[in-house]
Amino acid sequence: MARVTRIYTRSGDDGTTGLVGGQRVAKSDPRIACFGAVDECSSVIGLARRAIADGPGDERTAFLDSLLAWTQDALFNLGSDLATLPKDRREGMPRIGQSDVDALETSIDRMQRDLEPLNNFIHPGGSYAGGFLHLARTVCRRAERSLVQLAADEPIEPIVMRYVNRLSDALFVWARWVNHALGATEHQWNPKTAPPQM
Repeated sequence: MARVTRIYTRSGDDGTTGLVGGQRVAKSDPRIACFGAVDECSSVIGLARRAIADGPGDERTAFLDSLLAWTQDALFNLGSDLATLPKDRREGMPRIGQSDVDALETSIDRMQRDLEPLNNFIHPGGSYAGGFLHLARTVCRRAERSLVQLAADEPIEPIVMRYVNRLSDALFVWARWVNHALGATEHQWNPKTAPPQM
């Protein structure tokens, strides 16, 4: 009979959680809010990947899926880094680097070439994949706000801030790009909209 590993530890029943180095902090700690939002962003990206897999599929969406898979790995690295106090970091721990920021910028520039310039604001939506990527973008922005709050009390490496800021830009472009690839119409903001007639 296979041994079952318990998922629950009961150690968090007092409202605390453990960091990578073993230190326990309150679940309301700003550091927890940071990597919690990063985890949430990855979860929404997972929904976008599922939506892509359920769609018609072609080389373009397959490429986007591989880009999103890489992003989930990068976000896991970022989350584990944020869950580790600087004094507890070990040599060789996977971390976000400038090459990750460069890759995001390259994808933004490449995909922008396929899109019409924006002359108006757009609302989140379009395809399921596009809608989920817009949602991931808003969660990423929340992660960025949490990082700014944490940085007011603890040192945060500039590369982390750059990565999260650039990722939110990338998610916006990826949402537009997958909507374009799937032929899904973007809902443009109309400042003079009127309610539909009953």
